[in-house]
Amino acid sequence: MKVHIEFFVLLVYYMINNKYTSLYLSKGNVSMNLSKKALTISPSPTLSIDAKYKEMKSNGIDVIGFGAGEPDFDTPEHIKEAAIDAINAGMTKYTPASGTNQLKEAICKELYDDNGLLYNISDIVVSNGAKHSLVNVFSAILNPGDEVIIPAPYWVSYPEMVKLADGVPVALHTDEDTNFKFSPEQLKAAITPKTKAVVINSPSNPTGMVYSKAELEQIAKVAVENDLFIVSDEIYEKIIYDVVHYSIASFGEDVKARTILVNGVSKSYAMTGWRIGYTASAPEIAKAMANIQSHATSNPSSISQAAAFAALNGPQDTVDAMRSEFQLRRDFLVSVIGKIPGVSCLAPQGAFYVMMNIKNVLGKELKGKIINNSDEFCAHALQTCNVALVPGTGFGADGYVRWSYATSMDNIKKGIERIAEFVQ
Repeated sequence: MKVHIEFFVLLVYYMINNKYTSLYLSKGNVSMNLSKKALTISPSPTLSIDAKYKEMKSNGIDVIGFGAGEPDFDTPEHIKEAAIDAINAGMTKYTPASGTNQLKEAICKELYDDNGLLYNISDIVVSNGAKHSLVNVFSAILNPGDEVIIPAPYWVSYPEMVKLADGVPVALHTDEDTNFKFSPEQLKAAITPKTKAVVINSPSNPTGMVYSKAELEQIAKVAVENDLFIVSDEIYEKIIYDVVHYSIASFGEDVKARTILVNGVSKSYAMTGWRIGYTASAPEIAKAMANIQSHATSNPSSISQAAAFAALNGPQDTVDAMRSEFQLRRDFLVSVIGKIPGVSCLAPQGAFYVMMNIKNVLGKELKGKIINNSDEFCAHALQTCNVALVPGTGFGADGYVRWSYATSMDNIKKGIERIAEFVQ
């Protein structure tokens, strides 16, 4: 009996005083109770790659990153000055949950000037970035089990956002033969009684492809005939080459009524960290999204809204200069990839990404390792030649890797030289 009591006392003492045991037990109990929905959500592979690149760089490694989806240019001076003026003027309080009327008016003007779209300020919801806008969209339109058709290759967050809203993402696979764009016939074939919406991303992340006016008109017709919402992500609208951007919402009032247009200032004005995105939609949809946002985040940053107003309402020469530089980088990267045996790519028409086809090197040995998929390609490239690319698996397109040319020409030249040597 004495031995048993002594053992019990020692055990209790150990559990109380051993913080690692306590943490382990606590962690185990918490994990058992996590949301099942949360456990189905995958981390963003683009942000994971970028984090790994930054970690290596901070450790003094000569690594070159092509994973980040943000311009490498600084925010224009007049935009930064507008933010400083807002701070000095005391504009540091809450704003209306869906954004200031001043910024909404500037957004309405921009949509009319650029796309011929007439919206009222009650149709606009300003959020903490276009990603937040998309979360609001799917939360507002989806019921459990509703399906959303998403063309693949797709931006990595679309399927996860749909799942967060209790929806079901349905990938509509495309390939290089169709310039990574889907046809009206493909869309019709994918529609079921549970289909609620279709996503359009033009210009596209990750392919950089742009839907033509005729293509969008045909897609819009199918959506109207089947009573679908159209979620039109136009965040790369101003970064476009050789072609013209059309908003699908511009093809008639019946199309506009079911379109939820998503845009923002992050890409066009090098303002990724300022976190301002917005939606334009029918007023009843906008009201639902504003209500959701009022409980989730209150309002977007008052300072960032003042800066976004200056971006939309001020000179646009910096946008043109940035786009011209991106086009030079695109032309160079595409031309060099085309000369590397075993890989290839299409020339993107917008955004700042290239999807490189690596299917001909899969199953082969590169730098002492058999490469079976795009994940292994990118992991081995990062390990052996210090180049960070994003695998296509996260975009629903294994057999491809994504380059972001939102980095300097010097980095692009060094990075493509390393990958050429890696592949050969």
